[in-house]
Amino acid sequence: MTAPVPSPVRDDPATGWALAARAGDPEAVEKFVRALHRDVRRFVTHLGADPQSAEDLAQDTFLRALGSLHRFEGRSSARTWLLAIARRAVLDSHRQASARPWPARTDDWEAAAERAREPGLPGFDDGVALTGLLDALPAERREAFVLTQLLGLPYAEAAELTDCPVGTVRSRVARARAALIQALYDAEQGGSAAPAPHSVPLACSSS
Repeated sequence: MTAPVPSPVRDDPATGWALAARAGDPEAVEKFVRALHRDVRRFVTHLGADPQSAEDLAQDTFLRALGSLHRFEGRSSARTWLLAIARRAVLDSHRQASARPWPARTDDWEAAAERAREPGLPGFDDGVALTGLLDALPAERREAFVLTQLLGLPYAEAAELTDCPVGTVRSRVARARAALIQALYDAEQGGSAAPAPHSVPLACSSS
């Protein structure tokens, strides 16, 4: 007998749509995809996906998810479940493309800021675009920051998704924030923007 789904998870709209889609409701499928598409696309982009391939990775994520809906029981939120699938899609993509060089990145701060499309990151009231700076963070810290500060996952869910202790996730976020603040200061002083992005994280560590 299947255990009842915890109330906080069951009451989450996206999770409800995922469960209804599993039961064969086509309208719920559309609502599920529409509700979480933006989060998935932002996540795969900040994990280091080539911007040109981010949409393909998002579509791959949803194809994988819809093919696995029969195994989704709502024990975690649909968003946490879906982002874990997105993470695997990115890892698979990087394994397949491991022999290819990273796309060229500009070292010019103004060009990096213009390229970024995510204004108003939490904790930065001036709305400076930080995508170029996020690219320079170590992959594990970038992932923790994006999950908790941009996508709004609770630390516990981010820890579950990355298979790391909650304390490690909190430490990574704190270090990411400190690095971003320093990078913004350096940029304002005329320093260069971020170097090429770090590789996609493969396992949990203490960093």
